[in-house]
Amino acid sequence: MVRVALVHVLIPFCLCIILANSGLFDNVLVDLTYDHYAEKTIEWLPAFLAMPFNCLVNLGYIVMGTFWLFKRIGPCDSRECYFKDVFAFMAILYGPIQWIRLSSLSRAPAVLDQWFTLPIFAWVLVWCHFTEHGWSPLYVLITESMSILSYGLALFHDLGFETALACHVAGAVFTGVRIQKSHGDATTLRHLVFAVLSCTGFVVLKLLDLSLAQNWLFRNLTGHFWSKVCDILQFHFSFCFLTGLNTKVMKTS
Repeated sequence: MVRVALVHVLIPFCLCIILANSGLFDNVLVDLTYDHYAEKTIEWLPAFLAMPFNCLVNLGYIVMGTFWLFKRIGPCDSRECYFKDVFAFMAILYGPIQWIRLSSLSRAPAVLDQWFTLPIFAWVLVWCHFTEHGWSPLYVLITESMSILSYGLALFHDLGFETALACHVAGAVFTGVRIQKSHGDATTLRHLVFAVLSCTGFVVLKLLDLSLAQNWLFRNLTGHFWSKVCDILQFHFSFCFLTGLNTKVMKTS
């Protein structure tokens, strides 16, 4: 299932890379300067470490994703492992894209950084559907395709991406709360709460990055850095929540 999961992640991943470099998104509003970040650049460091803390934090996605990729939650050829492995590969690939964006300040990585966020949140809906209703390739294909296509809103309005992202976040939280009520226990509730709190921290700290830098506590380890830490924790607790639900439902079925 690991190879199948990798192929299923790489196909849309490569398609998005091709489209991002095609010129289709040349008018999409993205930040292409370091002025958007509170952390100061260090001129004598190479580009891939220009903002050392904001760059190196992306290793966290790779480490966390690799941890979950190799974590056993059932037979290696089970559907449960497939859903876990897809989510893990999404995390592993997402880290380098953000790192390339910071080091290159190029449009394509900036677009991809935004774009890949959407199918990652959509995977929560897909995984929850599998937990409740079983394997449905059609549901997976439709949900993830619609998620990827929703980035097209960015072509029509400067806040198109933010609108799409808000819908994805709301959908993931709503679905998580609903399935918790019907299938969860105290442990999965704790993981869900931590995931939602991490998501909130991710959004708030990122938006307040420049404002927080006025305080000496956030001069080096800035709001943007801590937002990425929250994002990694959001990933981790989502894994805990979703795998926990899978295990609980399998035992009762």
